[in-house]
Amino acid sequence: MTAKATVTVDCSRASAHTVNPYLFGHFVEDIRDHMEAMLAFPLKDMDFESESLTKAEISGSWTAYTSGRNTQYALEAPAPRHSGRAQRIRVMSDDEADAGLAQKAALKGPMDYAVKVVARASVELRFLYVEAADRRTEEVLGRTRIELAGHNWRQYEARLSVSRACADAEIRIYVPADHPRWPDHVSTGMLWLDHVSLLPEDSAGFVKREVIEMTRPLNAGMMRISGNYISAYHWEHGVGPVLERPVMYNEAWGGWTSKYFGTDEFIAFCRELGVEPLVSVNDGSGTPEEAALWIEYCNGGADTPMGAKRAANGHPEPYNVRYWEIGNEVWGQWQVGTCTAERFAERCVAFAKAMKAADPSIVLLACGHYDQEWNKAVLDIAGEHFDYLTLHLYHGLGRFGMDRNTPPEERYKAMAAFSEWTREDIRRTTENIRRNAKTSHVKLAVTEYNTMYYPNTIRRGLPNEHTLGAAVANAANLNEMLRGSDSVHIGSFSDLVNGWLGGCIRVGDYYADQFRGKLPGWSGRPLTVYGTPTYEVLKLYAGRGIKRMLPVDTVCGTFSVRSLKPAPIALDALPDLDVAAGTNEDGSVVTLFIVNRSLQERRVRLNLQHFEAAGETILHEITGEAYDDINSVFEPERIVCASRTVPAAAWRDGCALRPFSVYALEIRGGAGGSA
Repeated sequence: MTAKATVTVDCSRASAHTVNPYLFGHFVEDIRDHMEAMLAFPLKDMDFESESLTKAEISGSWTAYTSGRNTQYALEAPAPRHSGRAQRIRVMSDDEADAGLAQKAALKGPMDYAVKVVARASVELRFLYVEAADRRTEEVLGRTRIELAGHNWRQYEARLSVSRACADAEIRIYVPADHPRWPDHVSTGMLWLDHVSLLPEDSAGFVKREVIEMTRPLNAGMMRISGNYISAYHWEHGVGPVLERPVMYNEAWGGWTSKYFGTDEFIAFCRELGVEPLVSVNDGSGTPEEAALWIEYCNGGADTPMGAKRAANGHPEPYNVRYWEIGNEVWGQWQVGTCTAERFAERCVAFAKAMKAADPSIVLLACGHYDQEWNKAVLDIAGEHFDYLTLHLYHGLGRFGMDRNTPPEERYKAMAAFSEWTREDIRRTTENIRRNAKTSHVKLAVTEYNTMYYPNTIRRGLPNEHTLGAAVANAANLNEMLRGSDSVHIGSFSDLVNGWLGGCIRVGDYYADQFRGKLPGWSGRPLTVYGTPTYEVLKLYAGRGIKRMLPVDTVCGTFSVRSLKPAPIALDALPDLDVAAGTNEDGSVVTLFIVNRSLQERRVRLNLQHFEAAGETILHEITGEAYDDINSVFEPERIVCASRTVPAAAWRDGCALRPFSVYALEIRGGAGGSA
């Protein structure tokens, strides 16, 4: 028998505070394949920066493309002012062979690609081809010819028309066998490549059009750029002409920091989406003076030194970036510049003073922690100098002493209870903020949150952060942040695209960190872009226009979590239903977010006080057959949000809500109805 529950909402008591739209924010980080997945370039290693993976001296992601025995390869210094390296290719006349480089790629089509090549060549080399071909059938999908104009370095641009999509294509850049031959002596047949890139014509700046179009309905409010890499990142290396930007090693995550997504590209991304940027500064290996210059670059007039630099880079008007964050997980041993809370607080004061001197109007965030001893020290020493204290909430099964050997249902129930920890972390942090009058102005910013099943280096099997169960946990987290929205103003889901825990938008078939993942392209569907079940949750919540919260009383069944470790919260009688309610600005629509965390169906009766409902309600539902259901390249829409109308009268008797499912119920006021 389906258990019954009653939800009572007092619609006459709308909160005095409004819900900040930044609560529904997102997060981009240069981590593993996040930038590769988000950016539109189908080629890697475009500046020949990687170490050779073959016996031939060929930059890492490239392979030899030659039918000759004697083609020679070497890596040399790049063109003047450029970063990376140059790839030298010597084509022997007697071979009469194609000779160049190739790289695997997944190509959209039919599509035109803008081709950019930086090259120099010995004088007898007159032209080269850039070609796309199907690796399996050798069908040529497109070819463009570039006329070489001299022995010195030069940038060439062309257009490559690709006739159809191909998930397993090869891009080739080569001197063809039918090129007129030359006398075979010293200094002939030499080609140097400094840069090779393709960019589809539908890209938004350097970002994939599909990523932009999937991000729009998330109504992000705010987009944060940060992460562990930022504490070894120097912003001035990421502005100016991209080919002249230095290659920076990503000290946090290995590989190269993307020089193609610096400050200007991030601001363009935010403006394309109509969201507020949040920028984290380097307080690990950086200095307060460096942070202040970054602010001047973003916000200074063209008559300031850094504002003039921005203008010279093609952006004369100030960006007016208001929100700046000092420190990312400084308490973590994995962080460049990790230190004690007291040392960070002292650093924070120095950074805040320098940054405010650069622009007094900015809003500052400082690195907080769920460890309240850290927060106490930071607040006591530096609290007067910043506006927000940050929290990162990745609760994980470790808090319950569970691992992969714990029965699946117990693991699911623990995950469904993650929001209880969120409530406790917010409560304790808020108490610390309010215990001292000089810090009572400080608000909370949950600048990273997501589920975490296992330590991320030992997962196997399903990409657990992508499941319907994870969506249930993240919806309950959002409910908790909404209930605390008088103090919690900012939220940033981690991550936007691919990345570490496996962003809410998935590009291709590189799943979240399963032993560093299978090789991209293994599925044959690397061009598929889709949302996880949590993507559906984030889109649902941010799209409801909630402005003020309403008090809710829920009477329902309970479940328990058998934690193997002591917990500061009671886990023996947790409510099956997690419910938050709010209204739009004029109170004409009441919305209930209902998360059925239980493993059974629940029949919900609704009691709306002081509100006359119209005859029909709209029920949005995110559900599936099992809590481990996922979306994938094979079933990208297995879990999606579906909507239907339900008569208002039906809620008086009770409507059935499925287990491990997320709902948003929208109730419009009838004649004279008001909240």
